[in-house]
Amino acid sequence: MKNPWKTLNSKLAYDNPWISVQHHEVLNPSGNPGIYGVVHFKNIAVGVVPLDEDLNTWLVGQYRYTLNSYSWEIPEGGCPLGTSPLDSAKRELLEETGIKAERWTKILDTHTSNSVTNESGMVFVAQGLTFGEAEPEETEDLKLRKLPFEEAFQMVIDGEITDALAVVGLYKTKYLLDQGEL
Repeated sequence: MKNPWKTLNSKLAYDNPWISVQHHEVLNPSGNPGIYGVVHFKNIAVGVVPLDEDLNTWLVGQYRYTLNSYSWEIPEGGCPLGTSPLDSAKRELLEETGIKAERWTKILDTHTSNSVTNESGMVFVAQGLTFGEAEPEETEDLKLRKLPFEEAFQMVIDGEITDALAVVGLYKTKYLLDQGEL
């Protein structure tokens, strides 16, 4: 499909090690002038739904500065562009939970908020779990919660989990479990 937007010019408005923000002057699909801001992420978002043989999972809780509130999520983090998303998912699961897994299944690709950012994400299910000690980064003050998968899914339904990667990851896992594919 043909792109109906025309970029007249763009400039870098902000840059740090994780994101850059571009300011674009555009002609919108109706041909009228406008502006568009695009947040470019320098990582791919990776998330993991760990499942043990009894269908328990683990959530990570942390205070999210951007939201000014506490958030329960699946273990997740960033995968530097040009590196392996699976290796990054394994690293994040180990760092945040102390869990390693024998079997990994990629269950989805997503765009987290495509009206303002080009960030993409992937979610994996990890099975065949072994347990050790979590090693969170210095910016992470994490709480770890083990619970039945169905309870975590209910937290999505009840609006207690709102993180986009966690919501889509838990929904897709629920679907795959119901289909007998996991």
